Amino acid sequence: AEAGKQAVEVSRIWLRSQQDAVALVVDADGLDHVLAAQRSGKGVIYLTPHLGCFEITGQYLSTLAAFTALYRPPRYESLRTMIEAGRRRPQLHLAPADLSGVRCLIKALKKGQAVCLLPDQTPQFGEGLWLDFFGCPAYTMTLAARLSETGATLILMWGERLPGGRGFKLHFRPPLAEITGDTVARAQRINHEMEALIRQKPEQYLWGYNRYKCPAGAEPPPSGEK
Repeated sequence: AEAGKQAVEVSRIWLRSQQDAVALVVDADGLDHVLAAQRSGKGVIYLTPHLGCFEITGQYLSTLAAFTALYRPPRYESLRTMIEAGRRRPQLHLAPADLSGVRCLIKALKKGQAVCLLPDQTPQFGEGLWLDFFGCPAYTMTLAARLSETGATLILMWGERLPGGRGFKLHFRPPLAEITGDTVARAQRINHEMEALIRQKPEQYLWGYNRYKCPAGAEPPPSGEK
């Protein structure tokens, strides 16, 4: 049922003006963390899992400041055109999930701007590690962890889908534990942070997304792990 709602709400956001789309946000819990991060003058990294309405969060944040979101372009050109037209806004910039996109994110952070990633998105072979996610090995991107090493402020967020079509409530907060250590430790900590968000409203997580798939060319999880 929640996946069906997600499919319908996308059109409500993409096919409206940004003003009308953002009007669907009825509350923003933890907005003070966002405003404080912007005042710091440092880059900001927003991390959100496939939870609730992850389309509305970027639309909302881009009304406050310039914002670059990493995304994976679809295979079909017609679909790509529609998605990009719906997502791109005056201060919302899109960066493809490739080397050029990574450069865009780094450039934005150096300017003190904000970027957004979905760290539970399964990366391509060579761009991730097998790490724990809800007790099972999942091929996990390292990009979010590596970007956290830049010293940018990390903020976790998600858009809660309110019942009865009443709109969305956005949630923002810092990590529960400091993101430190090497890339592996940071990536594992980020996985646990995503788990904590999902536990708040597990029925709104996109469980249909195959988080545990093995990317083409990647070795299977270490022996003995399931």
